[in-house]
Amino acid sequence: MKQVGIIGARGFVGAELIRALQGHSEFELGYASSRALAGQLLRRAVPGSSSSLQFERLTHEDIAERDADIVVLALPNGLAADYEAVLPDSTVVIDLSADYRFDDTWYYGLPELTRASAAGQRRISNPGCYATAMQLALHPIKDALDGAPACFGLSGYSGAGTKKTRYNNSSTLDKNVIPYKTIGHIHEREVSRQLSKPIHFTPHVTSFFRGILMTVNARLTSPLTLDELQTRYTDAYSGEALIEMTEDVPMVNTAVGNSGATLGGFAVSDDGLRCVVHCTLDNLLKGAATQALQNLNLACGLNEHEGIRLG
Repeated sequence: MKQVGIIGARGFVGAELIRALQGHSEFELGYASSRALAGQLLRRAVPGSSSSLQFERLTHEDIAERDADIVVLALPNGLAADYEAVLPDSTVVIDLSADYRFDDTWYYGLPELTRASAAGQRRISNPGCYATAMQLALHPIKDALDGAPACFGLSGYSGAGTKKTRYNNSSTLDKNVIPYKTIGHIHEREVSRQLSKPIHFTPHVTSFFRGILMTVNARLTSPLTLDELQTRYTDAYSGEALIEMTEDVPMVNTAVGNSGATLGGFAVSDDGLRCVVHCTLDNLLKGAATQALQNLNLACGLNEHEGIRLG
């Protein structure tokens, strides 16, 4: 069994990983670090966990002395470097923040698009939730884009993390939708870089806890029929266990708890030069924890979907 350490395990994604590792045949949790929960039993602090481990408060110096085959950095942006610096090259490190998504020395792990380079990777940058939804929605038509597509994102407030802000405050969000970082959002830059195409992204947060709806509105260089548009997506994702297609607009409430992503609601303008595609996913699963497990499985030469609930 490979030992896994989680740094920043208090967060929502850390909890999902703790639960997922319980059902993994090759990975087991070695430690979980959280300043806020230090000393508490995982099975009491994390619903669904049966682990007898306690949360620990570990500094990056402490991590250097711990023996783990895999270290998951589930930290806010800007904090990963001190931990990564003390870990040997042989340790598989996966960073869930944005700190290394623009670093070409790290593998960018969106398996449906980048798995050809996944085997043996030791430094993995896990894509963001919005970025995953946008790339899955845009990849099959990226060669046909005429200018920057408009990407409208709507997320549950778990995407704002556990630290209290106006973006995860129940009274602020009640019967409300709040746009934020409407120019230059890091996911806009991330997706533009990965696709080598400019995109325009406007994120919003609302009062449900988890889930993402991404609506992509794109101009095309040449006309496409609805059948031709849908064929691009079925061809691109044929055989992908975590990608589902639907003719209807996918619903956020069916994305919650689902390990994969759903693409649907395909629409084409009368002249065939504009299309709309929707993508839904659970921001804590395919947008974070599920994708991390895919990447770790591939890096370690295991079945990509080991430990992941399918269907």
